[in-house]
Amino acid sequence: MPDRLWLMKSEPEAFGWDDLVRDGTTLWDGVRNHRAANNMRAMQVGDRAFFYHSVTGKEIVGIMKVVEAGLTDPADAKWACVRLEPVKPLKRPVTLAEIKADPAFAEMELVRLSRLSVAEVRQEEWDRIIALSDGTSP
Repeated sequence: MPDRLWLMKSEPEAFGWDDLVRDGTTLWDGVRNHRAANNMRAMQVGDRAFFYHSVTGKEIVGIMKVVEAGLTDPADAKWACVRLEPVKPLKRPVTLAEIKADPAFAEMELVRLSRLSVAEVRQEEWDRIIALSDGTSP
C-alpha cells in the first residue's frame, strides 16, 4: 500500500514550521478530536503530511514525514500521537483562500471539515498544492 498523505494544523504561535525545523523532530500530541485522532492512528512510518499554519496565516507551509507511528499521547494514553520530522518547506506557501477559490479542492477535507486538525489528503490534491507552490499550476 502506498504511503498516505495528510494535512496537520498547528497555530504558529504555539508551534510553527520554524520550530519543527529548529527541533528536527516533534511529537504531534494534544489532539482531542476523535476523527483527527483516528487519522493519526491510521498513519504509518513514511507517510507525508503538509504542515498547515492555522489561525495566523492559514496556509500550507511545508512537508513533514512520519518517523514514528502508533504512539500514545503522553498526557492521556487514550489519545494517539505520532513523531514527525521536517522534509522541506514549500517553495511558496499555499493559502486557504487559494484552496477555497479552486473548484478542484471542493471535496478536500481542509475545505469540507474546516475544524479538523488532522485530515487526509488525496494524491491529486497533494499534487495540485505542490504545483501551486511551485508556480507550475495551470
